[in-house]
Amino acid sequence: MTDAALVKAKLIELEEDLVTEKAGFVPVPVQFNPETFKVTYANEVKQPEGGDQAAGTSGMQFVGAGTTKLALTLWFDVTAMTEEPVDDVRRLTSKVIYFMTPRASQRDASKLVPPGLRFVWGSFIFDGMVEGLEESLEFFSPDGKPLRAQITLTVGQQKILVSEFRTPNSAGPRAGQRPFTPAPQGKSLQDMAAADGKGGDWQAIASANRIEDPLRIKPGTPIDLNLGTGASARIGAGTSFGAGAPAAPALSAPDFTIAPPRLGIS
Repeated sequence: MTDAALVKAKLIELEEDLVTEKAGFVPVPVQFNPETFKVTYANEVKQPEGGDQAAGTSGMQFVGAGTTKLALTLWFDVTAMTEEPVDDVRRLTSKVIYFMTPRASQRDASKLVPPGLRFVWGSFIFDGMVEGLEESLEFFSPDGKPLRAQITLTVGQQKILVSEFRTPNSAGPRAGQRPFTPAPQGKSLQDMAAADGKGGDWQAIASANRIEDPLRIKPGTPIDLNLGTGASARIGAGTSFGAGAPAAPALSAPDFTIAPPRLGIS
C-alpha cells in the first residue's frame, strides 16, 4: 500500500469581500507545512450604562460581531530546494509579504487595504486580512544572503468564523496507525488485557509497550493492546512468557538462552 500524498498548505488571494478568490492569481504553496497554528475568537464587551454593581445588575453587553484571528508560523529554507533553487530566501518570503502590502481599495480609492488572504490546508480554510507579519532571517551565505527565514503571520476577520463541514465524516482506521487505549483509574494491565479479550497476552503487551509495573499504571497512559499479541515470535525468537510456558526450542551452536524481560512485578 502506498502512502497518501502529502497535502501542502497554500495561500490564495481574495477579493475585498474576503470570499471570492481573485481571478488569475496563482496560489502560493508553503515550503513546509506549519507544525501548529492557533485560532482565537473574541467578542468586544463593555459595561452597560445604568448598571448597579452594588445591586448585582452589572451584566455584560456584546458589541459588534466579534473577531476571529489565526496565528501561524511558516519556515523557508533555500538550502533544501532541489527544484528551481534560489540564492536568497527573501525571493520566497516576498510572496507572503505581498499579502501585507496595502493598495488602493476598489470600493474607495482614497483608502488603502491589504489583499484578502485565504489560508488552505486540507479541510482547514481561514479567510481574512493580514494584521501582522514578523520575518526572521538567519543562516547567511558567505556573500551575506539570508538562506533561511521564519515568518509569523496574524490573519484576522471581523466576525466569528465557524467551521463548516460540507463532506461526510470519513474518519476511520489509517494505514500505519494503531488505536491506543487510555489506562482507566485503578485498573491493571491484566484487567485491561482481559477486558479486551487478550488476558493471556498481558505480559507480551507490557513488554511491547515498555511498561515496567503492569499492576500500577498511571491513569490516562496510552496503551496499544494490539502490540505483542499473538505468536511469541513478535517479541523475540524463542522467547516465552508466563508460568508453564513451553521451553524455547534448542538452538544451533553456539548455544545461548534468551531471557524474558523483567517486568518489575513484585
